[in-house]
Amino acid sequence: MNFRSIIPDQSIALFVRNIWVYEDDGKTHTSLPFFADGYTGLMFQQSENGLTVNPHNKKMPEIFLYGQTIKPITLEIGGSYQIIIFQFYPFVLKAFWEIIPESINDSCYYLNNTLEKSIEELTDELYQAATIDDKITILSDLLLMYFERRKNSLDFSVREAIQDIIDCKGLVSIKGLAEKQKLNIRTFERRFLKETGLPAKQFAKIIQFHSSLEQLTAKDYKKLTDIVYENGFSDQSHFIRVFKAFTGETPKSFSSK
Repeated sequence: MNFRSIIPDQSIALFVRNIWVYEDDGKTHTSLPFFADGYTGLMFQQSENGLTVNPHNKKMPEIFLYGQTIKPITLEIGGSYQIIIFQFYPFVLKAFWEIIPESINDSCYYLNNTLEKSIEELTDELYQAATIDDKITILSDLLLMYFERRKNSLDFSVREAIQDIIDCKGLVSIKGLAEKQKLNIRTFERRFLKETGLPAKQFAKIIQFHSSLEQLTAKDYKKLTDIVYENGFSDQSHFIRVFKAFTGETPKSFSSK
């Protein structure tokens, strides 16, 4: 399997955090695990034998939006494939598509059409594109169109708070975020949940977890307690409990794979 992480063009960087590309031209079966990371997104997949999301056993269309992934999932793909994922900041689903974000947590949203073309026309255009970069350009242009038409609906207070939580790796006071935005705590929490589908405290916990997951995956530690304290967990038991809640495994069993 080939994997690329692409920094999005500046024109879409306000609402797209990353672009991921997965490719494999072999004939083997591929399993791609995904865990909570705090972000939503759009996925285009072109696969020889289709893509199924487990444990839901749901076969997916070529293009769809997905909500917050809280419980671990695995993408099961047979044969050759190309997958392009635009990882959104979590306010995008509501702002661009008027989706209630919480309604598709651990789920997805099938696009029936876009602003100017049917989903069939968009899919055909993506299939006919000569290169991955051409497909990324098509999808980027589509998202820019949504942004230009819906940018006035963006809640920039929540957008700034999201970035603060990410920058602090989840180790931030929710009350302090509310005060920074000159909002009382209840108003801030209500707006954050409405825009992202998650309470601010839960979003911060996911960002904290994902920071520890990245450090564990990169094996950037000498002993487990390095990850525990560098990521702000109170002790090792706390870290193991949170890690297992989001992955279904202990850090030790995960890192041994």
